[in-house]
Amino acid sequence: MGVIAWIIIGLIAGWLATQILGGRGGLLYNLAVGLVGALVGGFLFEKLRLEVVPDFWGNLITATIGAVVFLLIWRAIRRA
Repeated sequence: MGVIAWIIIGLIAGWLATQILGGRGGLLYNLAVGLVGALVGGFLFEKLRLEVVPDFWGNLITATIGAVVFLLIWRAIRRA
């Protein structure tokens, strides 16, 4: 996948994560959350030995789950 595809997946995953957990975020916020989420999701899926189909939807699911986990951890740290 190219850089443009990862940016699109990051935007969608970040937006989905903020919709799932609630909150507000602009374009750059959603992009950052989604891209970090893709890294977190990829790491978690690898450690848990979970495999997804390496296409758009598989990458989107991985990035969204990672973004939700990232936001939960980020919010817990900010409140502490």
